[in-house]
Amino acid sequence: MPWPFKRKSLKQIARIEITGAIAGGTRKRVLEALKTVEQKKFPVLLLRIDSPGGTVGDSQEIYSALVKLREKVKIVASFGNISASGGVYIGMGAEHIVANPGTITGSIGVILRGNNIERLLDKIGVSFKVIKSGPYKDILAFDRELTEPEKTILQELIDTSYQQFVETVAQSRKLDVDVVKSFADGRIFTGEQAHNLGVVDRLGTEEDARCWAAELVGLDPEKTKSFTIEEPKPLLSRLLPGNLM
Repeated sequence: MPWPFKRKSLKQIARIEITGAIAGGTRKRVLEALKTVEQKKFPVLLLRIDSPGGTVGDSQEIYSALVKLREKVKIVASFGNISASGGVYIGMGAEHIVANPGTITGSIGVILRGNNIERLLDKIGVSFKVIKSGPYKDILAFDRELTEPEKTILQELIDTSYQQFVETVAQSRKLDVDVVKSFADGRIFTGEQAHNLGVVDRLGTEEDARCWAAELVGLDPEKTKSFTIEEPKPLLSRLLPGNLM
C-alpha cells in the first residue's frame, strides 16, 4: 500500500548559496549540499551565486556535480551582485539562468600570476641556492625572471584551461565556440548584456528565479517555499544558546 503522504521535500525548492571566492572549502560544502538535495528528493534546486570566481579545479568539480544532478533534479541559477569567472563556470551547470540587469558577470578566462622581486633581493643582498630535480621544478620562483621555455609551458597550461571554459559555456548555452570566444576575452559585462549574448536566459531577481523553479516542476509559486541547505553546525554550537557563541 503506498504511503498516503508525500515527503515534505517533494513540495519544496532546495536552495544552495555560493558566495565569496570559490576554493576547496566551497567545493566541499556545495558537493555535500548537492548530495542532500538528491537524498531528500527535492524536485528542483535554486542555486544562488554571488561570487567573483576562484580556482579552476573546484569550479569544475561543482559544475560536474550539477550536471550529474540534473538527471534527477531541475536546476535554476540566480546570479546576484556578481557572478564572474568561476561563478559563471558553476552557473553553466544549471539548466536555466536568471540574472539581475545590473549583475556583474563575464570575466570568462583564466589567469596565472607570479611575482618577481629579484631586483629587490639584489638590493638587500639576499640570494637563494636552488637544487632541483628538473629545469622547471621552480617555475614561477619569485627570485628570478621566467625563461622563454617556462613562458611557453605556462601559456599552454592557460590556453588549455581557457579552451575547457569556452567549450563548457558553448555546450551549456548552446552557442558556437567561436561566438563564445568573441566575448570570452576576460571582459566583464552586465546581466543585461549577458542576456543579449545568450549567457543567461532571463533578467530578474532571485524571487523571479524561485517562481520559475516552482513552475518547472508544477508547484504553485505563491505557496511553495524554498529550503536553504547549509553546512551543519558542530554539535556543541547547536546545544549552546545563541548568545553564548
